[in-house]
Amino acid sequence: LDTIQDALSRFHQYHEIFCSTSVVLTFSLPRQHSMQHYPALICQFGAPNRLCSLITESKHIKAVKEPYHRSNHHNTLRQMLLCNQRLDKLLVARVDFWARGMLNGTCPSALKETLGMYNVISSISLSNTK
Repeated sequence: LDTIQDALSRFHQYHEIFCSTSVVLTFSLPRQHSMQHYPALICQFGAPNRLCSLITESKHIKAVKEPYHRSNHHNTLRQMLLCNQRLDKLLVARVDFWARGMLNGTCPSALKETLGMYNVISSISLSNTK
């Protein structure tokens, strides 16, 4: 916030040079004036929309930091890219399995349903397994 305030102060100090050299004939003063309020508004309400780094930071952690820690730190970039590629493939497989109904229920219930379809056994008690 101090950097923003310093930049605004320097802008207002040196903006006359643009007018005197005819680079800019007029300034959009309402916009320039509203920038004076940015530091106080950021303190009150947080960063403006699309300028907050929390989303990109969380993506950076998932895409870079976690694969880095999974690697053995030898040829790290290759291992990180391979890890991300495999995780993407697992995600695609999970979506596909979900769409096919393969992730509904539990393994014992799926086994009971499958065996019941073929009349292999008439009933399986899932609660009395030892």
